[in-house]
Amino acid sequence: MASRKIEDLVGAMQTQAHALIANCLAKGVEMRPYQTLRDPFEQARLWRQSRAREEIERKIAELTSAGALFLAHCIESVGRQSGDPVTNAIPGFSWHQWGEAMDCMWIVDGAAEWSTTRKVSGVNGYRVYADEAVSLGLTAGGFFRSLKDWPHAQLRSAGSPLGAVSLSEIDGTMKERFGP
Repeated sequence: MASRKIEDLVGAMQTQAHALIANCLAKGVEMRPYQTLRDPFEQARLWRQSRAREEIERKIAELTSAGALFLAHCIESVGRQSGDPVTNAIPGFSWHQWGEAMDCMWIVDGAAEWSTTRKVSGVNGYRVYADEAVSLGLTAGGFFRSLKDWPHAQLRSAGSPLGAVSLSEIDGTMKERFGP
C-alpha cells in the first residue's frame, strides 16, 4: 500500500508538504504527491526490483539472524521484482514507512514529467522542488550522495530511522503498524 494523501503523513511533515507544494507553485512549478505513506511490503518491492537473488537472500538471512523477522518476511513475501534501482532502503529503513517522507511528480501541461534535466521556462521542476525543500528545512532526495531521488523530500536529515531507533524497534513498529 502506498498513499498519495498528505493527510497520511505525521503532522510536522503535513505542514511542510503543503508549504513545499505551495512554494513550488508560486515559482510556476506544479508538483503533485504520488507517494506519501508507504507500507514495508511496497518498500520491499522497490528495494528488490534492482537486486540479485544472492543479495536478497543475504539481506533476509541478516535480518533473520538479528531477530528482525517481520522485516525479513516483508522482503521474502513480495517475490521477484524487476526494474531500475529506485531505493537503497529496505523495509522500515525509509522515512516513508514512518509518515515523514513524500515523493512528488512534476506536472507539465497536465502530464507527469520525469526528466531531471528538461527545463520549462528556464527551470527544472525537480531542482526547484529540491531547493524549496531545503529552504523549508527538509532533506531533498535530489541531493542524496549515492542514489539521487529527485522526487523525494523528507522531514529528518538522517538517511535512515536506524540512527534514531534500534533494528528491534524498527521491526516491532513496522509489525505493529502494518502486520497481520
